[in-house]
Amino acid sequence: MAQPFISSSASAQQAANANIATGPKPSVLDTIGRTPIVRLNNIGPKHVALYAKLEAFNPMGSVKDRLALGVIEAAERSGALKPGQTVVEGSSGNTGIGLAMVCAQKGYPLVVVMAENFSIERRKLLRFLGAKVVLTPASEKGTGMLAKARELAETHGWFLTRQFENEANPDMHSRTTAREILADFAGLGLDYWVTGFGTGGTLKGVSRVLKAERPQTTVVVAEPDNSQILASGIAQTRQADGSAAASHPSFRPHPMQGWSPDFIPKLTGDVAEAGLIDRFEPVSGAAAMQGAKDLATKEGIFAGITGGATLAAALRVAETAEPGARILAMIPDTGERYLSTPLFDDVAVEMSEAEQAISASTPLCRFDAPSAAPTAVMPQEAAPAATAYVADMVGDPEQPVVMFALEWCEFCWSVRKLFAKAGIPFRSIDLDAGSFQAPASGTEIREALFLLTGAPTIPQIFVGGELIGGATDVFDAFNCGALQTRLEKHGVPFDKAFEADAYSFLPKWLHPR
Repeated sequence: MAQPFISSSASAQQAANANIATGPKPSVLDTIGRTPIVRLNNIGPKHVALYAKLEAFNPMGSVKDRLALGVIEAAERSGALKPGQTVVEGSSGNTGIGLAMVCAQKGYPLVVVMAENFSIERRKLLRFLGAKVVLTPASEKGTGMLAKARELAETHGWFLTRQFENEANPDMHSRTTAREILADFAGLGLDYWVTGFGTGGTLKGVSRVLKAERPQTTVVVAEPDNSQILASGIAQTRQADGSAAASHPSFRPHPMQGWSPDFIPKLTGDVAEAGLIDRFEPVSGAAAMQGAKDLATKEGIFAGITGGATLAAALRVAETAEPGARILAMIPDTGERYLSTPLFDDVAVEMSEAEQAISASTPLCRFDAPSAAPTAVMPQEAAPAATAYVADMVGDPEQPVVMFALEWCEFCWSVRKLFAKAGIPFRSIDLDAGSFQAPASGTEIREALFLLTGAPTIPQIFVGGELIGGATDVFDAFNCGALQTRLEKHGVPFDKAFEADAYSFLPKWLHPR
């Protein structure tokens, strides 16, 4: 076994316990680790004690925060990662998100390569954290995204973290995750430890410590029932560096994103070869989905599909476990990574019949009853400064497209997105913005607009001094081509090749179609 990497920095050296001390932390990296283990009281048979280790309590919501910190600080120590060097990795999401946090805090550019079939939330989180996301075809699976990451690293001289082979990954888990588990069960005993595997870092790092110091603990590895690559016993073909040479023949697509890639990672293979796995538990996609829902509705724990799958495996273990057995399930991440996946397909957006009945049980604020709100009194005159300001803005030849808006209005934002995508330059006068400076207040300007157009609503959009109307008027004008004609008439540039249904820019709850 490779020697564990020991960092001199507080963030890695004290990752297991620094975040339980009082007082401010040196950085967000010092909040990684020391995640809670909680008793599951409403799920599972009563003759056993079922526990869950909630890795969503890491700052970026998954167990992979540990990996990210471990591999980056190991590379810094060895000199493999130079100051300012770009980091690159192929990731289904959680490792990339953890790396994005670490790289943002330490100042490294990051490129994450991801197969296109992983959830949209993961892409957005990565980009929000400042990372670049390069997509690969879903047909190329995990091996394809890793090959692309390796190619980019070799071509551009970037640092490839090699999460599936990098010993800094399990080393981090040996000195943090494993130690936390042993500490939490000190004096109690732990009979079963249940986990899935992605890189194999958690599995290798924890299992080797448990087997050395608590050999009576049974290590249970869960896999998708239709893709049992590790339990198959079929060897993984590898390249000279230990990385997978091709997809494993037993791999089949499954819904557990981040679990069981289309190959056996070297770190996972090491665990199998060392004989550290006592038992395999296959889990169906349906059982994984139900497990995640049960964690949410019965225990108040928001977990992803992989967490649900680990729970399902732990419940299988519990069925035949001896009375009083303690079973710990690793719950690797939060359910927020799965909002666009089948896990949430049957979660309604609109009110159900039961919810409508609750609404109808009291008289106020109902969709099926008229509002009792008083009718607004429209102004009869406007402040001269406001009237002059509106005239100046509407008639400015230097900026023909003008939108009187509210800063956070959903309709206003929808128009802004359409204009941005279509390449239409415009002036947005946000009447409620704290930074708004004008000869008149936003209220006075709205009064002047009403007297000019007869419309009390916002936004109001003008092109070349001519009123287009509100958001839906602009959308209709764009969809039929009238807006483009008016833009050309007034010399306003725009992307003539851009085509879209303008209504698609509305939030879903506002979409009329």
